Amino acid sequence: MAKVDDKIFCSIVVPMMNEEESVTPMHEAITKVMRAWGERYELIIVDDGSSDRTFEILNLLAQNDPHLRVVKFRRNFGQSAAMAAGFEHARGEYIVTLDGDLQNDPEDIPRVVAKLQEGYDVVSGWRKDRKDKFLIRKVPSKIANRLIRKTTRVSLHDTGCSLKAYRAEVVQKIRLYGEMHRFIPGLARIEGARIGELVVKHHERKFGQSKYNLSRTFRVIMDLMTLNLLLKYLTRPLHFFGGLTVLFNGLGFATLAALFYGWNRQYLGEDELNVLVALAFLLFASGINFLLYGLIANSVVSTGQKRDERLYEFKSYDRNNN
Repeated sequence: MAKVDDKIFCSIVVPMMNEEESVTPMHEAITKVMRAWGERYELIIVDDGSSDRTFEILNLLAQNDPHLRVVKFRRNFGQSAAMAAGFEHARGEYIVTLDGDLQNDPEDIPRVVAKLQEGYDVVSGWRKDRKDKFLIRKVPSKIANRLIRKTTRVSLHDTGCSLKAYRAEVVQKIRLYGEMHRFIPGLARIEGARIGELVVKHHERKFGQSKYNLSRTFRVIMDLMTLNLLLKYLTRPLHFFGGLTVLFNGLGFATLAALFYGWNRQYLGEDELNVLVALAFLLFASGINFLLYGLIANSVVSTGQKRDERLYEFKSYDRNNN
């Protein structure tokens, strides 16, 4: 994890893939805004396995711009991995993310950081006047936002907006994978983050084609289920596995009851009895396995919490003796 560099006020992280036409105008727009703002900054662009001239153009720009840092992936790993790499390399006190297709407006960067400084840890942009196709992008987005709000209990209108601002010490603790970049505010809530929202500009796409399509819906739903599990049971996994234990053992007892009832009434033949015995054994074994998984998971969580407590005590002791 990169340490915060006091000399850099803001790190701007931009994931890109096959955006050769957008690279130069996006770089110029961000540079213009940041120079006018006057704060020390760095621009980190992560090339997520582009197959066009995106990386070549970025290299040329980096030769003449000391603020620009380029991270190159060998192949396409996805936006979550690209953002995670950007967060890892960021050295600023604040981190701002935005898309590389010029639909987000760099002029909103100082605004989201100013909102962050009001006492928030995460500020999410809200594309209130979104310039996208209604059926393909807006309708699925509204459905997804409602599901995400219900799951994470974070009241944001537009969770899918890439323009967000973070305090570095908060976002650099979060591990991203799959399509989890959509749920960073929810993941930040696990860390106790204060989350805000700000209406931002949104422009029509000028170059290339969108990387989003309905085929990604399944992955988003799976990651949303994972997030739901983390939010509810991250610090008490035994409750989750214990519930499965009760369920499977209850089904096992019900199977045994049916077996004895059928055997006493002579309703069941030898084959049926063998099947029910095997099923009862399988259900009880599964219940015991889930209980063991829960105990192991609980031990892992407890060990991590004790380690964090020791580190915190050490830091407090060190500060008091300086």
